Amino acid sequence: MSAVFYLSAFVAVAATVMVITRVNAVHALLYFIVSLLSIALIFFLLGAPFVAALEVIIYAGAIMVLFVFVIMLLNIGSEAAEKEKQLLSPQLWAGPALLSAVLLGEFIYVLGHGGARAGGIGIVGPRVVGISLLTKYVIGLELASMLLLAGLVGAYHLGRRQEAGRESGERS
Repeated sequence: MSAVFYLSAFVAVAATVMVITRVNAVHALLYFIVSLLSIALIFFLLGAPFVAALEVIIYAGAIMVLFVFVIMLLNIGSEAAEKEKQLLSPQLWAGPALLSAVLLGEFIYVLGHGGARAGGIGIVGPRVVGISLLTKYVIGLELASMLLLAGLVGAYHLGRRQEAGRESGERS
C-alpha cells in the first residue's frame, strides 16, 4: 500500500508544480484538479474516506467550477475564441490525462485490494470529525472562521465601487 501512497504523493507534487508553472489559467486549473484528486486518494489511504469525499466534492467539484466560471467571464472577446480553439488540441490535455490515468489506476488497485489502510490506521467517519472539531479543535475552528470572515470583509472593501460624488481620498 505504501507504493500507492508514494505514487499519489508524486502525482500531487508533479501536478502542483505544473499548476505553478503554467501560463494559461485553464491549464493550471486542470492540473490543480488532478492535484486535489491525488490528495483525496492519499486521505482515503490514510483512513479518512469522509475527508477524501469532501476533498473531491467541495474542492475539486464546487470550488473549481467557480474558478472556471470566473476565468470564462474574464476571457471575453475574439481572443478568447482563439484560446478555446487551442484548448481542443490533444497535446494540451496529455499531461492532465496521464496524471489522471495514474490516479484512476491507483484507485482501482486500492478498491480491488479491500482498501487496506496504511499503518493500521482505522476509518474516521463524519461523526468523529464533527465531535473533534467542536470539542478538541474548537479554537482552531473559530480562528479559521474569523480568518474567512476577515477575507470576506477585505474582498468586499477591495471590490466595492466608489460612491458618486466622492473621490477615493476624500472623507465626509
